[in-house]
Amino acid sequence: MCRIAGIINFELPPDKETIIRMRDAQQHGGPDDFGLYLDDEFPLAFGFRRLSLLDLSTRGHQPMMDESKKIVLVFNGEIYNFREIRKELEQKSYVFESASDTEVIIKAYLEWGRECFKKFNGMFALALLDKRYNKLILARDHAGIKPLYYSLQKNQLYFASEVRAFKKVKPEWPENNHWKKYFLLFGHLPEPITTLEHVIPLQKGTLLEIELPSLKATSHNFFTLYFNYTIHSQDEAISEVHNVLTRALERHLVSDAPIGLFLSGGLDSSLLTVLSSKVIPENLHTLSIVFENEKYSEKYYQDVIIQKTNARHRSYLVTANDFKDCLPDIMEAMDQPSSDGINAYFICKYAKEYGLKAAISGLGADELFGGYSSFNREKTVSVLQKIPGFMFQIAGIFPDDRRKRISFLRLKNGMGQYLFNRGFFTPVEVAELLDCSKDEVDKVLWSVQNLLPAFVEKLEPLERVSYLEKNFYMQNQLLKDTDYMSMWHGIEVRVPFLDRELMELTYSIHPDIRYSATQSKYLLIEAFDKDVPEEIWKRTKRGFEFPFEQWMRQVKPDGLTQNAASLLEGLHSGTIHWSRYWSFLLSQLWSKIKSVSAL
Repeated sequence: MCRIAGIINFELPPDKETIIRMRDAQQHGGPDDFGLYLDDEFPLAFGFRRLSLLDLSTRGHQPMMDESKKIVLVFNGEIYNFREIRKELEQKSYVFESASDTEVIIKAYLEWGRECFKKFNGMFALALLDKRYNKLILARDHAGIKPLYYSLQKNQLYFASEVRAFKKVKPEWPENNHWKKYFLLFGHLPEPITTLEHVIPLQKGTLLEIELPSLKATSHNFFTLYFNYTIHSQDEAISEVHNVLTRALERHLVSDAPIGLFLSGGLDSSLLTVLSSKVIPENLHTLSIVFENEKYSEKYYQDVIIQKTNARHRSYLVTANDFKDCLPDIMEAMDQPSSDGINAYFICKYAKEYGLKAAISGLGADELFGGYSSFNREKTVSVLQKIPGFMFQIAGIFPDDRRKRISFLRLKNGMGQYLFNRGFFTPVEVAELLDCSKDEVDKVLWSVQNLLPAFVEKLEPLERVSYLEKNFYMQNQLLKDTDYMSMWHGIEVRVPFLDRELMELTYSIHPDIRYSATQSKYLLIEAFDKDVPEEIWKRTKRGFEFPFEQWMRQVKPDGLTQNAASLLEGLHSGTIHWSRYWSFLLSQLWSKIKSVSAL
């Protein structure tokens, strides 16, 4: 797991200092090694920071080249099926000098060209220079687990794992004028929006082929999840989910460095811990977070799993003072603004203290198997969306922010449904907070609706909920939060529920079997009910909750604006959620985020 950066500039050839600044702005994500490549033919430079997990020797150093030095690669991620691909290549007479998956990527590309990306099961973002055909390839994994941002303008291309690196090219890089509107509507920045103008993420499952020297770019999609229902038998679905998830976890546990599991006490982390205990029984490390307030304690359920697996477990107490002390560093760690991510910050902080280099997370299970309350609200949404749109304006009079979200249902589509479940501020509120017109906010909202493919409206109702949760909440918030908070601490987080084989399987199971009206994550429970103790899967679902309601009341920046003061008052009275207050503060402080001592 690493951080990468690159420059092509035909107007002003990149100097060594600029690519080093881009690279080292991300050094927290690659503390073990670093590398640099300056091309002798094109005005091109690569930068690389390494977090070593496979082949810890110097043979895994990047940028990595093939024997002819015609292929140059910088790669962030893990290819979990690299051993199988390597065996296939060895049968074709390829010889390997390292035990790394990086070298497998190069040899796979030499054999199959861009078709090789269809073979990879993993999480990755990479840049590959092919000097045989004068082209550069940028590629990102099937689920968008690893980030890759780029800016292609005129005769210049910049790319990096983090948006912060672009500011090292030009400190005055212009800000996206509309990002605050998106952020206050969603609580995150939906792709392709970032805080910087002309800086966008590469789409997941996509490679961008860039010709040199013209910089003509062509996008190729190498992975798409299709709803192809081939499994209609419950018994078959249960068997397949059990077998495929087990195989996926086995792949994700392969590491030459210490690896552990985040154990919250919920179904997903408990299941992964139990299954891991069968794969690495002598080397099972788990960690969890506990609080002084018993209301947020999951210790009982964590202890159930610890006793069952004999895991080497550590619990870490997080207090209000810890939150206050770490808040400047939390904001520094954010590569892009997010209404959440603080919990990820602390669990990764303690994973590093534990001595781990990688950790397994249960992220993705709720989206794929129907674990959120949004799945239970689908029928209510369907009924409400039949009401004439103008009637939803009345929702704005409610003092409670949860009821205000009803107004989003004036959008008679999946976007209205998503924002009803997860939206933050209504367009009227955003306009008031940012001192702009509601029409400006509505324009932004309509632009995001255009990101939804037409087929989404034709999906089975619960399948549509899953699509929205996966492609908005998970893609734009959970995965981003997890990536930058983990890499800030030099920790790799692996997500076996987003294994390519498992995702393809779930999309082949008919929704009537995959979801249940009476049981959250029904199919997952049926597949593993003999592995996970009953008190775990029968309990009421809870998220990874912190006492933020109390903690955020103490966050009072100097010069608190009237809007912020009003939101803080709402937080104290219980009429708004803490995340709305926090999001507004971030929208106001982001430009000064490197000097947050005022908090």
